[in-house]
Formats: sequence, structure tokens, C-alpha cells
Amino acid sequence: MRIQQLHYIIKIVETGSMNEASKQLFITQPSLSNAVRDLEKEMGIDIFIRNPKGITLTKDGMEFLSYARQVVEQTQLLEERYKNPVANRELFSVSSQHYAFVVEAFVSLLKKSDMEKYELFLRETRTWEIIDDVKNFRSEIGVLFLNGYNRDVLSKKCWMIATSRQSTSSLLNPTSSSARPTHWLTKM
Repeated sequence: MRIQQLHYIIKIVETGSMNEASKQLFITQPSLSNAVRDLEKEMGIDIFIRNPKGITLTKDGMEFLSYARQVVEQTQLLEERYKNPVANRELFSVSSQHYAFVVEAFVSLLKKSDMEKYELFLRETRTWEIIDDVKNFRSEIGVLFLNGYNRDVLSKKCWMIATSRQSTSSLLNPTSSSARPTHWLTKM
């Protein structure tokens, strides 16, 4: 399987016609048909149903198209990241539960940042995934809500991760008993 074949499948679906796709791809229609047949044979599935009125995707073809689009998009991201020297920016990611104050702080950071130098990501997810994101370096910062019910468990879990990685962590307002939420920020 070649990435070019995936481009072919996507173009055929976009145009709805092998003939039109071959024109837009600047290849002959027989070459396009052979590339598709070779891919179908290699994958062991029929991607298209061919009939005199045109082509339609099979059930397997629909699933294959979904994956093909993901692969092509990821390939484009790789090319943008590594082929384009301007795109070689520092990555910074924050994982958090869905909190308005985090979004506001992140937007403020975006406004103050030189977007030519940095690529910033905000990932909204669940508590254990936030911890996992920071632990596995998918995010530089994790924002967690601590309250009387979860403070001990989360603090122990995060401390174990921090000490096992011989990293530093900081806990903001760890003993606060006020009604306002306490947030945990960590860099591991």
C-alpha cells in the first residue's frame, strides 16, 4: 500500500467518478483503475462496486476511506511539521477537565504568544487521562479540581508519579478549606 493510492481513493470518492478523478490526478483512467485494483487485492477487500452508471463504496470501502483520510491527514501534518522550517515550532500542551477559567487562561496565553514560535494545544479530558497525559509527556501541564473527596487520592497518585519519574511537581492551595476550587498544576 502506498500513500498515493490512498490519495487516489479519496479523490475518486470526492469526484464520484474514476474518469473525473483520473483527470484531476493527471493520470490515465486505466492506471488509476489498476492502482485501485492492486490496493483492493493487497487489502483483500472490494473498496468500490463498479457498474455502468459509476462506482459506489462498499461497506468495507467506507471503513477503508475513513482510515485512508486519517492516514493522509497525518501524513500532511508530518510534512508540514518537518518539511517546512517555519512550521518547526515549540509544542506546548495543557490537559484539563472542562473549566471556563482554564479556557480563558489558555485564550489569554494564545493572545500573548508568538504563534510563529509556538504551537499550543488545550486538551479537555477526564481526571485520570490528565494525569496520564502529563506522566507520558503528551501535556506539559495538567489542571485538576481538588476537593475534600478526591484530594488525598489524587495527591498520592500524582506524588507517586512525580517521585517515580524523579521530577518536580507543585500543588497550588493544597490545604485550602475555602469554598473556591483548588487546582493542581504539575510539570513532570
